[in-house]
Amino acid sequence: MDFVAGCIGGAAGVLVGHPFDTVKVRLQVQSIDKPLYRGTFHCFQSIIRQESAFGLYKGIGSPMMGLTFINAIVFGVQGNTMRLLGHDTPMNQFLAGAAAGAIQCVICCPMELAKTRMQMQGTGEKKSSKKMYKNSLDCLARIYKREGLWGINRGMVTTLIRETPGFGVYFLSYDVLTRSLGCEPDDRYMILKLLFAGGMAGIASWLSTYPVDVIKSRLQADGVGGVNQYSSIADCVRQSIRREGYMVFTRGLTSTLLRAFPVNAATFATVTLVLMYARGLEQGPQDCEPAQQTHHAQMQQQAQPTSL
Repeated sequence: MDFVAGCIGGAAGVLVGHPFDTVKVRLQVQSIDKPLYRGTFHCFQSIIRQESAFGLYKGIGSPMMGLTFINAIVFGVQGNTMRLLGHDTPMNQFLAGAAAGAIQCVICCPMELAKTRMQMQGTGEKKSSKKMYKNSLDCLARIYKREGLWGINRGMVTTLIRETPGFGVYFLSYDVLTRSLGCEPDDRYMILKLLFAGGMAGIASWLSTYPVDVIKSRLQADGVGGVNQYSSIADCVRQSIRREGYMVFTRGLTSTLLRAFPVNAATFATVTLVLMYARGLEQGPQDCEPAQQTHHAQMQQQAQPTSL
């Protein structure tokens, strides 16, 4: 039931956060010579005006499809790693989270590639006259047909560099925050504390790896127009800095941080409600420490913002 609740909670997080993710990707990859958007809010307004509200949800099929597999990997790896390490310490939380983040990249990278390509398709058009991809599965199938396994794993190295420390920082931050807030089973504000801890941990995680995410988005969006601009990760970094300066690594950061907290809040609230309904209100939450494998451990793992 924990797994089912986690999947439902993760789905709620995707629904809440995907519009912000679309804005983030558009801002990260737009041309510096001919920028379409002046900032986060202008991007929101432009997408809704030019492409309707549905434009904000382009590419949502990919994260929804990958959600179950990612959650299964994160649940299994984080829990087993904590049992293997044996002690509930902040450092072990970091290591367990990092292990989970690294392994789930196998699903996360192709999923985000399809999401990014779908989000960039028909930019500025309410009804795209010629769609390259019908949906996320068609996107991956076409990429595989043209470029093979290498193509559908484009951006794997940057995804690995982002996800490994990102998950580690998330679990570490959440562990430290829940300990500091001192949530107890009979605390009437325990759920609010968990929501706050999850939201802040998500923000900390994004801040720790955001520059890598900018490069990942650019590499995965590269070639959408038929021309490849970057030959490697290093080439992408060099060209980005030379043309836009070091501030390029903050492109889309505002929408990302605006997304991080509500996504985690939606995930935690949904997981909590599903579990309390399934187990009975009288049983309720048992503990809020992430390493003890109560349902808060599962909720903690659902709040990570990079894979969903």
